Formats: sequence, C-alpha cells, structure tokens
Amino acid sequence: MDRPTWAPEGVDMNRPSPARMYDALLGGSHNFEVDRQAAEAGKALVPDLPRLALSNRAFLRRAVRFLVDQGVRQFLDIGSGIPTAGNVHEVAQAIDPECRVLYADIDPVAVAHARAILRGNDRAAAIEADLREPEALLAQARETGIIDFDQPVGILLIAVLHLMGDEFAPAEKVAALHAAAPAGSYVAISHLTSATRPDDAAKLVENSRDVSRIGLRFRTRDEITALFGAWQLIEPGVVELPLWRPESDRDQHETPGRSLGLAGVGRKA
Repeated sequence: MDRPTWAPEGVDMNRPSPARMYDALLGGSHNFEVDRQAAEAGKALVPDLPRLALSNRAFLRRAVRFLVDQGVRQFLDIGSGIPTAGNVHEVAQAIDPECRVLYADIDPVAVAHARAILRGNDRAAAIEADLREPEALLAQARETGIIDFDQPVGILLIAVLHLMGDEFAPAEKVAALHAAAPAGSYVAISHLTSATRPDDAAKLVENSRDVSRIGLRFRTRDEITALFGAWQLIEPGVVELPLWRPESDRDQHETPGRSLGLAGVGRKA
C-alpha cells in the first residue's frame, strides 16, 4: 500500500485508528483504506452511524461557542482527532481572534495534519500525547506556552473517554485535569452510550472487538455523569447529543430518543 504524502513515517496503515475512522464517517480524506473498511463495517450494523458523528461534531461547536460566551479564551482539546471543517480554533477564533487552542492526540496522523493546517497560526498548536498519562500530557501542554494554567481553560474530551476501558480509570484522568485547572475552567464531554439503543450498542461493541480491534466502552447515563466527578454540571446536565443547548434545526442530526451519544459540560467553581 502506497503511503500518502500526508502520512508520517512509521504509521501502521494496516490497523484502523479511532481518529481516522471518525474522519471517514465525517466524509474526510485523511484516512486509510483499513479505516474506511472499519467505518463501513460499523455502518452496515448501524446505518445512521454517520449522523452520530455529525451530531457529535455539532455538539463540539456549540460547546466551544458557549465557553467563549462564558469568557474562556483558551482550549485544550484532548483526543482531538483529524482536524476537519469547524475545528475548535476556527470556531473560537471566529468569535475572538485572541483565543488560543492546543490540540492533543495519540494518533500521529492527526497531529501531523493538525500541525500542517495550523502553520502561521501562532495561537494554536498540536502535540502528540496520551490521556492515559495526564501528568505527562499536562506537562507537554505547559511547555507549548499556548495554555496558561493560571487562567480558566476549556478542556474538551469529545468522543475520547469511551476509548478507555474501566481498567484505565477514566474518572481519575478527568479528576487529574480538574486538579490542574484553575477555578472558572470548564470541561466538555461527549461519550457513546448504551442508554438509548442497547442492541445497537452491543453490535458496535462486538464489531469494535472483532473487526476494527478498537475497544469501545459504551456507558450508561449514570456512568457518564460520574465521569464529571468534582466538575459541576451546568444545565441541561448530561443529555443526548442533539439536546445539549441546540441552536437551530441544523443541530438535529439525530432524532431525540435515539442518539447513541450523551454529552454535558461541567465547571470548576
């Protein structure tokens, strides 16, 4: 298989990655054949999977706009994936060009592409980092100079925590971010859920284990709410993706009552 010019050396082109599969579901072009095949296998089981991806992306945009309205001017997007239209820096800097954004992802393809599109933007950067090691991630974030942890920060955990099984103690990782953030900071979380369509969730879990070999941990509403820990949930709490502060009918990519994703935003008092 020929390596695309945008793909870093050393990337395994025979194993799908969550970031590149998500890019494929969104109709992006920075993915490999193995990622497209894995995405198609998921769509064969749950045909409205691309709508879930669009719904998740719409929540991200709304959450960023909300945080800017609350006075947040810097964002740490962990598990950011492949940058596509409506990136965090595009949304935030369209409102206030002074906003700063740091993308962090474990996938070198995602990081390489982010760095390419951020050339010339001195208020945005990307690092390769792993949420499973929050102290190292935070140290890297400080070294960039993009994030000032003496000022409120918007931490984005969009569609990343369901990639962590319970053995990785995801709630502890969110708590570590809470401890590092100053008062007035926010966290936005979106997460796959088994609450609305348990049969479809079970199909995707089986597919992720046997086909894509990417572990997925669908969680209940109570389990997702518990991930916020000491972060104080703001209204409307943890709800289906299209129900979190929708701005227009264009946000309704999924029918309420059928979304496979839940989302919420919490604040550090």
